[in-house]
Amino acid sequence: HVIYINVYLSNQLLKGSVENQKWFLCDIEFNFSKFAKASSSGGGFGDTKKSLQEPTGPNRRTKSIYTPLEQQYMEIKEQHKDTILCVECGYKYRFFGEDAEIAAKELNIFCHLDHNFMTASIPTHRLFVHVRRLVSQGYKVGVVKQTETSAIKASSANKSSLFTRQLSALYTKSTLVGEDVNPLLTLGDLEQAEDVVQDMPNSYLMCVSENWDKQSKELTIGLVVVQPSTGDVMVDCFGDNASRSELEARVLKIQPVEILVPSDLSDPTERLLRTIALSRLDDRIRIEKRESTQFEYPTAMMTVKEYYSSTSTQTVENREKGNLLVCCSFCSVVCMCACVCIFRLLDMINISSVKGSLLWVLDHTHTPFGKRLLKKWVSQPLKSASEIHSRQDAVAEILSSESSVLPSIQALLTRLPDLERGLCSIYHKKCSTQEFYLISSTLSRLCTELQALIPAVQSQLRSDFLKSMLLDTPQLLICIGEKRLSFELFVDLTDFPLIRERKEEIQAVLSDIIEHRRDLRLILRNQSLDYVTVSGQEFLIEVKNSMSSIVPPDWVKINSTKVVGRYHSPFIVERHRRLLQLREQLVIDCGREWINFLQLFGEHYYILRKAVGHLATMDCLFSLAQVAKENNYCRPEVLEHERHIVIKAGRHPVIDMLMGEQDQYVPNDTELQGDGKRAMIITGPNMGGKSSYIRQVALVTIMAQLGSFVPAEEASIGIVDGIFTRMGASDNISRGRSTFMEELLEASEILSCATARSLVILDELGRGTSTHDGIAIAYATLEFFIRNVRCLTLFVTHYPPLCELEKLYPQHVGNYHMAFLLNEPETAADEEEVQPEFITFLYQLTEGAAGRSYGLNVARLASIPESILRTAAIKSKELEATVNSRRYIYPTYSVKHKNRLLIITQDC
Repeated sequence: HVIYINVYLSNQLLKGSVENQKWFLCDIEFNFSKFAKASSSGGGFGDTKKSLQEPTGPNRRTKSIYTPLEQQYMEIKEQHKDTILCVECGYKYRFFGEDAEIAAKELNIFCHLDHNFMTASIPTHRLFVHVRRLVSQGYKVGVVKQTETSAIKASSANKSSLFTRQLSALYTKSTLVGEDVNPLLTLGDLEQAEDVVQDMPNSYLMCVSENWDKQSKELTIGLVVVQPSTGDVMVDCFGDNASRSELEARVLKIQPVEILVPSDLSDPTERLLRTIALSRLDDRIRIEKRESTQFEYPTAMMTVKEYYSSTSTQTVENREKGNLLVCCSFCSVVCMCACVCIFRLLDMINISSVKGSLLWVLDHTHTPFGKRLLKKWVSQPLKSASEIHSRQDAVAEILSSESSVLPSIQALLTRLPDLERGLCSIYHKKCSTQEFYLISSTLSRLCTELQALIPAVQSQLRSDFLKSMLLDTPQLLICIGEKRLSFELFVDLTDFPLIRERKEEIQAVLSDIIEHRRDLRLILRNQSLDYVTVSGQEFLIEVKNSMSSIVPPDWVKINSTKVVGRYHSPFIVERHRRLLQLREQLVIDCGREWINFLQLFGEHYYILRKAVGHLATMDCLFSLAQVAKENNYCRPEVLEHERHIVIKAGRHPVIDMLMGEQDQYVPNDTELQGDGKRAMIITGPNMGGKSSYIRQVALVTIMAQLGSFVPAEEASIGIVDGIFTRMGASDNISRGRSTFMEELLEASEILSCATARSLVILDELGRGTSTHDGIAIAYATLEFFIRNVRCLTLFVTHYPPLCELEKLYPQHVGNYHMAFLLNEPETAADEEEVQPEFITFLYQLTEGAAGRSYGLNVARLASIPESILRTAAIKSKELEATVNSRRYIYPTYSVKHKNRLLIITQDC
């Protein structure tokens, strides 16, 4: 009412007449009196919305306070209370009640009161835009469509009743599959391209279930991850601890957009998932709770059986084939495990922006499905030396081969649609005819062109991996050329007798109408008379107004102008009604046959999906080859049974790419031997490049194990079973953890999970507490890795006492530092004139330990005021003198006590 009054006020003030203003004041008083009556029963202005939505009285015909459409909406809403319903009403989709208010807020559309509910509407052709907008905000959206057509309903016995409607689709963030939400359009084809919500790179739906064993007091968590748009399925089952670090690692790795959890989920798990969901401010993860009984084995198994038994058109052979494929995909997921922080700290996959990550360096793919596969390669490096060598051989041949086959195949990949998503849409029977035509015609073209390349592939390529894929792909695609799967659908109606019969009936009615034209010419005495079509109205008989007297009285006048009148004879009225019915029935029959045809096509889904997988693999191999060629990478030697990482002149792949040719990255060597020096203690000044160096070693190892060439002159990598990192300083306030607590929790996970075949990276462990406690924790942890775990270790520290481990374990520990030049300023005799040192970074790894960290130099780089720097330099000299005096009184020594080595440090 306030909106209506404000709008009306604007209009009346613009008119400006005294009489209008007087009438306007009376109207305001009348409106407010109605408003007061409406709100008085509900308790005043606080219940205004409730009172406005109360029904005004029963309908005279139905004796109900709700209209038939409102009753229909309420029945569907009762079954889907957590869903925003879009109800098809003719040429638009309508929202009702709270759904309308939410839609008005999120879609920026008008919402108003209609009968008993607030309502809002959108045009039918913009459904996909608005559904995706609502889904992107975390809502579940249901599309309710009419199941009856107007012409058929008009001829039925219930022609005066409401159109029947039912829920036809339910969409969430991970289930945006089908033409309703994914029409085959490009941004340039749309009137308002900015309205389109783009697809998520990986729209995974994750289901989490947990089981607590009271006797063993062990927690087991099960995961099932599905990507409906592409058909990917993953499963996992693992034990976890109180911090849920294993679960956190998997959620951060998979990056789901939706998570399904049972209603009795434990508090620690729920807090973890909520924290991760809220941390993504731009696109939060949607979490939905379901009844816990649905997660129990008997209920879940019954649900699966009922689902597959309801698919009557699927043969037993295809069901067994599908189940076998899923089981195989579960077993084939073999990845190098990583701790919870590796993706974030090593910048392998940057969630907010791809630039600056390892994926950004390696991704030169040309297809959407190739891009998705490369991301899997980066996040799931291989542990099988034979598979790694196969990829390396393929990349090497792409780089060295002079054959014309490989450029031809790369050219084919540059103009392909998203075949993976399209095939899945067809399999779900949700695709449009345009999308089906594009996907099927593209696959048919690929089959033809790849078959033409088979002789050259057999004679010119040496890599068995490349040859097997390129020879297998056209054989898999050959089914697309079969007549029953031809994309020229409905051209030959031999296989569709029902459609042929319906078209014959339509043609018979049209023939009757054409024959009736002869009678019309005789009645109107006009031998050239013909039907006209105006504004969609067919078979109009046009008669000049001057001749209207000869028009029979039983003719129906449709429309007229100043010159002519247009009529339908009783015969045309009857036959035209029949024609409309047959046309609508033809659409229904074609839709039914179309679904049956897609079901037939879906039987070949797994074969075609495998072919698309080969194309995605080729796209990734071309991408890796291009990166290696442009950046002068070398082929690493990957050994399965060796425990070492030897890199000559290695470079950080991301920094090297960002710096370019102007400022070349300083290369460094690395030599870690499992039976020799397996631990490197790295010291040096702040900002000297220590963290970049240890990240570089990890990224080169990952690149080698995914089959890529690496940024180095030479490299020999023994396969590691995991990379574990502890880097950076950050708290977790939402989970009640301080910076130091987070640091120790991550260190604890590494201590429990690392093996002798792991690579462990620790950056400044122990800095979150006092110096003495920090040194003690860092020392004991590093010694445990050296003596007990025996893994390959890179340990960055600013604690000089840790360097004493080299003397205790000379065969397994080496001290290194990042080289620098020290330019000490000239100082006066007066202590007040002491200046901090000036450091020139060389970024070169050098043997030996650095005595100091030169933090004041970084303070100068951060533009700390000179007065503060001078004071800090004086204080630094005083503290250094105090430490030196204590060192003289309390020398460092060691003593053995109960099979433990106690280190008494110089300042204890």
